[in-house]
Amino acid sequence: MDFFRGRRLRMSPQVRRLVAETELRPQDLIQPWFVFETDDADYKKAIGSMPGQYQLSIPQLLRQAEGAVKNGLAACILFGIPKEKDPKGSQAYAENGIVQDAVRALKREFPELCVITDVCLCEYTSHGHCGLVDGERIENDPTLALLAQTALSHARAGADMVAPSDMMDGRVAAIRTALDAEGFTDLPLMSYAVKYASAFYGPFREAAEGTPKFGDRKTHQMDPANRREALREAEADLAEGADILMVKPAGPYLDVIRDLREAFDAPLAAYQVSGEYALIKAAAERGWVDGRAVALESLTGIKRAGASLILTYFAEELLPAIG
Repeated sequence: MDFFRGRRLRMSPQVRRLVAETELRPQDLIQPWFVFETDDADYKKAIGSMPGQYQLSIPQLLRQAEGAVKNGLAACILFGIPKEKDPKGSQAYAENGIVQDAVRALKREFPELCVITDVCLCEYTSHGHCGLVDGERIENDPTLALLAQTALSHARAGADMVAPSDMMDGRVAAIRTALDAEGFTDLPLMSYAVKYASAFYGPFREAAEGTPKFGDRKTHQMDPANRREALREAEADLAEGADILMVKPAGPYLDVIRDLREAFDAPLAAYQVSGEYALIKAAAERGWVDGRAVALESLTGIKRAGASLILTYFAEELLPAIG
């Protein structure tokens, strides 16, 4: 009696690789780095809730990048932690701010590395919110000009791409308009189009020192219960000039990644966030799981769902395994 012999294509590593439907490649991964404004060239502070990740001075960032680029890293995204914060987040758009200086340093040393910048105010404001505040209200429209200034300052510093993460309505249009007016018509924009108000961001608050001093971010980040809303957000950002869409977090929202992949032809990114990373690392440190295997499986699942690019803190670590 004949029956399906699916095991024939699983009997050796060579055949399994040959018929694999999803391939994880070095160029699919984007490494987030936290760059800290300091006069101490040797500054490299471990982030307790994210084993293997650090706040880095610019010289330490360059050392980190050197090894990663040698292992095949194609792209990074930068988050800055300034010395001084104020209510308007003025260091976010300062021409010699920490991210701006880091971009110039990376592009000077590693011109082949695609340097993406996160565009938001939360790491730079004294209140820790993503926009200007009036009392305890986060102001949408007055924030747009500052986000545009931030993106412009990153472009002038030499960034290869800007990535607004604030989730203010209209920020993609404001940034695109400002970039085009200054001659940066060819600079791509990767929008955090679908960013949920997630509990998985906890470790990032320590890493970026951007915990809100009051309230939360539920008035501008999406409700985790909503799926169809993601399509509206993505469609709006594409109409405003986004070149790449992003879903954040990744693992708990694989259905949303699939929805966007089926609805739009634009490149699609997904952010495996700090909490996803920390959970895997914590379980691995206790010997409960094979950390590398779980990380690779989780990233493969994100790509299988439809993401073409993955922002992940595992990028540097896993490059030798997939290169």
